[in-house]
Amino acid sequence: MIKAFATLALLASPALATTQDDVLAAQLRPGWQMENGGYMAAVELQLAPGWKTYWRSPGDAGIPPSFDWSGSENVKSVRLHWPAPEVFEANGMQTIGYHERLVLPVEITPEDPSRPVRLSLVMALGVCDEICLPAMVELSSDLTAPGSPDASIKAALREQAATAGEAGVTGVACQVDPISDGLRLTARVRLPDPGHPEVVAFETANREVWVAEAVTQRQGGELVSMTELVPPNGAPFALDRSGITLTILAAGGAVEVKGCPAP
Repeated sequence: MIKAFATLALLASPALATTQDDVLAAQLRPGWQMENGGYMAAVELQLAPGWKTYWRSPGDAGIPPSFDWSGSENVKSVRLHWPAPEVFEANGMQTIGYHERLVLPVEITPEDPSRPVRLSLVMALGVCDEICLPAMVELSSDLTAPGSPDASIKAALREQAATAGEAGVTGVACQVDPISDGLRLTARVRLPDPGHPEVVAFETANREVWVAEAVTQRQGGELVSMTELVPPNGAPFALDRSGITLTILAAGGAVEVKGCPAP
């Protein structure tokens, strides 16, 4: 049984929205049990026309979502499979997320694959149109074998970022320079030019480090992207290069590059 604690009311004008219930509906799609004994389920968010929510790294003006699975039963681990997000430009600021609907696949590894799984989620997120609202949803679902195929979940899995190998990346190098309050990171990625503008989102293993909007350009066969990393103490720091993830967004698709070695 699926429980959703948010409802959707389609508004004549999104600008009139003042509460979460006006613009957001959520549910857990129970999905199916996989051959390895785990489950593939999904969080589905449905937003009123014109509204959006945010990717895991939402940009300077976005609100990153958070996920609390601690109320679940027979769950060892949870892995999110993010579909490629969109890039939004508004008021001179760039954010990254999803318009109107997000199906976010959730891969669950149970403690005991022979027993049912009770999946419970408390999710905090931001939703925005002409105004932005903080939102919270509480969802739960029993996952039992074998489950059933779900076309929406399978479509979302196909929309994940390509790996570096799949995208034809043949080289990655990052130069790191100290700045007064942190580090400047310049990445050079050799990969085919998609023929469309590219946006690069940087992530670090330490989520407390603030990451600036990247400046990106093509130089020959390389994509060159520069960002600044500022930790809470506002000083240069030791960067874990293996914990860096670059996501290259272009024309509705994405490429994910993990790790950024020295030149």
